[in-house]
Amino acid sequence: MIRTLVVEDDPRIADAHVQFVERVPGFTAVGAVHRGVEALDRTAREPVDLVLLDFYLPDMTGLAVCRALRARGDLTDVIAVTSARDVEIVRSVVAHGVVQYLLKPFTFAALRDKLERYAEFRERLVAHSGAPAQQDVDRAFAALRGSVGGPLPKGMSNRTLEAVVDHLRNAAEGLSASAVGGLTGTSRVTARRYLEHLAEQGLAERAQRYGAGRPEHLYHWRR
Repeated sequence: MIRTLVVEDDPRIADAHVQFVERVPGFTAVGAVHRGVEALDRTAREPVDLVLLDFYLPDMTGLAVCRALRARGDLTDVIAVTSARDVEIVRSVVAHGVVQYLLKPFTFAALRDKLERYAEFRERLVAHSGAPAQQDVDRAFAALRGSVGGPLPKGMSNRTLEAVVDHLRNAAEGLSASAVGGLTGTSRVTARRYLEHLAEQGLAERAQRYGAGRPEHLYHWRR
């Protein structure tokens, strides 16, 4: 279970967030506090995996809480919960290790999505805790963002997309849809759908190879 502390100055909203957390499988709320100093004290006294942190607290800002956590060597993950849409604030929270940014007001579905992505991120890192390869790290961070290359069209799966990405990234030269299909165990048409999706998202480049017959598209991972 991922032990989650809710930090929210409004007691009613805090209670609602605790109930939200408890509804997501794999998570448990260890409680709620309403001030920054209470959050720092609570995380110092007991194990907490994740802090759901309001950024407007009566005694200090959420950013100050993040700074204090990192200053004492506490690597507890943080999801920022705030109405702040200022670009500089967003940059600041990222610099202090905030893994997700959730804008108020939000629905249970929005929070559940963030928590499920975070759980997948943790699971992927733990699975390769010894010596993760580059693609393992990429997959872990991709989990926080959602599907590689954005939301997937209907009929496409993350598992197949990740396999296509792995082969494309590790290829010394461009790959055709036929080649990717052979490597991933899919048809040429299916492989091309995934390759075109990556090209549309700007993650792959498409070029033509001319031969005796019709020109063939080759796909390169954008380095």
